[in-house]
Amino acid sequence: MSVKISRMVLFILVATGFLFSKPIVIKFATLAPDGSSWMKIMREFAAEIKEKTDGQVIFKIYPGGIQGDEKDVLRKIRINQLQGAGFTGVGMGEILPEVRVLDTPFFFKNYAELDYVLNKFDPYFAQRFKKKGFTLIGWAEVGSVYIFTSKKVQTVDDFKKIKMWIWEGDPVAEATFKAFGLNPIPLSVTDVLTSLQTGLIEGVYTSPLACLVLQWFTKVKYVVDVPLTISNGAVLISNRAFKKISPEHQQIVRETGYQYFRRLTETSRKDNEKSLLNMQQNGIQLLKLSSPENLKRFDEIGEQARRSLIGKLYDEELLIKIESTLQEFRTKKNRE
Repeated sequence: MSVKISRMVLFILVATGFLFSKPIVIKFATLAPDGSSWMKIMREFAAEIKEKTDGQVIFKIYPGGIQGDEKDVLRKIRINQLQGAGFTGVGMGEILPEVRVLDTPFFFKNYAELDYVLNKFDPYFAQRFKKKGFTLIGWAEVGSVYIFTSKKVQTVDDFKKIKMWIWEGDPVAEATFKAFGLNPIPLSVTDVLTSLQTGLIEGVYTSPLACLVLQWFTKVKYVVDVPLTISNGAVLISNRAFKKISPEHQQIVRETGYQYFRRLTETSRKDNEKSLLNMQQNGIQLLKLSSPENLKRFDEIGEQARRSLIGKLYDEELLIKIESTLQEFRTKKNRE
């Protein structure tokens, strides 16, 4: 009798997954190249998750864009060929358009401003991502974005003489350069280097680290000293995959994710500073457009671009809330 009961208990345990449970594998894609700081931290994160969950949650990482660009990756997640990815603003915007308000030009003057606003709005965006089918496990910033050109510009109006590239399908970039008075040339990221070589384009925008990694710096001569924006990114897992993880392990993934990707953001900021300095030491000239007159024009361009995207990417209420939070921070800093 006791043997029969033991066998029955064992059968129930196996059937309900309490014994010999199969690990949850998260196939995860990123554009970040292998060997980069991004991948180093991502692999450390994956190792810690595996250890903390006793091997029950495993991240299988596909670096360097081998799963395609962000639209390809998103399509693969939706058909469950992949379960998660690190997205830039363009990819995030395909899922949740309103998050692109954070990428609009000349909005945040420094990292402290962005950190303050992002901390306040993190629960809001996490909830909105969830409604779109994704769980946010951390913000992974790309960094300050600068304009690089092969022709010298000295005033804001000089940009009208530049054949400027925009990432194909990016509504924020399109609104930005239209506010500059330009008709930008849309291309995929993979076509940029060749287009710089042939002269099809004369200006690009990206983070200094990406400019180095993608070799764009070899085809430009100048960089504008005023950052265009601070480009955000996020690490997302499909709700379908995340629900398969036990509640205890879900909490581990979230908490560990926010810790590691905050560290990644700080590393990215340092890497971008070093990359900008490195390029200047190797011949890229810094164009000083930070005069009061130019800064005023940049602010006007940012305002125009943001207003033009109301009703397209986000509603006016969200923009006003973020602007108010930003002003709250600036007022607080001025009092200190």
